[in-house]
Amino acid sequence: MTPEKSSDWMTAAEIAAAVKGGTMTALEATEAALARIAKAEPTLNAFTDVVAERARSRARAIDAALARGESVGPLAGVPFAVKNLFDVEGLPTRAGSKINRDLSPAKRDATLIERLEAAGAVLIGALNMGEYAYDFTGENIHDGPSRNPHDATRMTGGSSGGSGAAVGGGEVPLALGSDTNGSIRVPSSFCGIFGLKPTYGRLPRSRSFPFVASFDHLGPFARSTADLALAYDAMQGPDADDAGCAVRPLEPVSASLAQGLDGLRVARAGGYFAQNLFPEAREAIDRVAKALAITTTVELPEAARARAAAYVITTVEGASLHLDRLRQRPNDFDPAVRDRLIAGAMIPAPLVDRAQKFRRWYRARVLELFKNVDVIIAPATPCVAPTLGQQTFVLDGVELPLRANIGIHTQPISFIGLPVVAVPIPLDPLPIGVQIIAAPWREDIALRVSYALEQAGVARARRPKDF
Repeated sequence: MTPEKSSDWMTAAEIAAAVKGGTMTALEATEAALARIAKAEPTLNAFTDVVAERARSRARAIDAALARGESVGPLAGVPFAVKNLFDVEGLPTRAGSKINRDLSPAKRDATLIERLEAAGAVLIGALNMGEYAYDFTGENIHDGPSRNPHDATRMTGGSSGGSGAAVGGGEVPLALGSDTNGSIRVPSSFCGIFGLKPTYGRLPRSRSFPFVASFDHLGPFARSTADLALAYDAMQGPDADDAGCAVRPLEPVSASLAQGLDGLRVARAGGYFAQNLFPEAREAIDRVAKALAITTTVELPEAARARAAAYVITTVEGASLHLDRLRQRPNDFDPAVRDRLIAGAMIPAPLVDRAQKFRRWYRARVLELFKNVDVIIAPATPCVAPTLGQQTFVLDGVELPLRANIGIHTQPISFIGLPVVAVPIPLDPLPIGVQIIAAPWREDIALRVSYALEQAGVARARRPKDF
């Protein structure tokens, strides 16, 4: 068995097939994941909570159901974990903070946990994250930083840093995270794995701790496109507990991955998205463009302004959510998060109104582009994973604050809720991601392109060194 197919690097699809085929039990898959977590955690610091006995109980129930000849779902026995802003029954929902640890334990799992478990998956635990999801680095001052599985001196990216580390480091084959301004796509890029930010409103956010309600998306991380699709299919559907979840028919995508690229019009994002890039980001985009035989370039209008407007709305909505906590317990915040939220509370209302009006204009202009193309590729991050603690980097000859600018290419996309698959390009010595962007509700197209790139060997999650 090759290293990339050994037991700690099996995909979710492979585990489910083994469990349903009788060559592995769900309990064996669970125990293997728990053993990997115990081995890797001193390095990765991806988990804040491990629910071992719950996981074992769930796995035994799956094995018993299989023994009775019952159907157990497409994710039978697959271990998964979730960013700790998802409610997990019996745990306080930390959302990466010190303050939330005083909350009462959740009485019910988040909807997406319930749906994955209904499909046969086994929850293993909750994952480290940036405080209140206001972070691009994966560095948490309360729980310590999550660490990059390819180089433990480097960042995972954030705010879903534990999710990226857990999947990229072989602890679990699936994890859930959230993406407001790039918090699925950035860790996917830095940790060298696949991530899906669905269309805004596609997956319910019920019983998850919010950050910016008008931007927040929930979605999966995996080491293959097929696993992303399996998880996505299991989580789809409206939810009465989330008024922001669009009521749309189920649109499964797993069966359509292998349709190929015939008839798809793929373009490369130019202008703003061709700037502020390190050489490795340019190489990754060039590889994808060559593999897809892209000859068309499109320019998203006013993308820099879109990023600025996203910042305004983010800080204002975030500040509004946390005003009471800022007043009552200011010293229990990460100072960097606290200061940005306080700044957001002071932004004048006319500026917010302008940002929202521009948002509507920008969305309409970008959607016009999708009349002539089906997919747009763009960088996911301007660079590979920076060193932990790094404060600045140089983009196009200008030294800039690192934390504020890691999401320079993701914010103009989540600002208007477009679906994106982040695909890992396995450069040496560190991977980096590329965004596959589609029109609203066309996750199927973005996933088809991701699958084609994976089949061609251009996009691939590479196993890190052992821990």
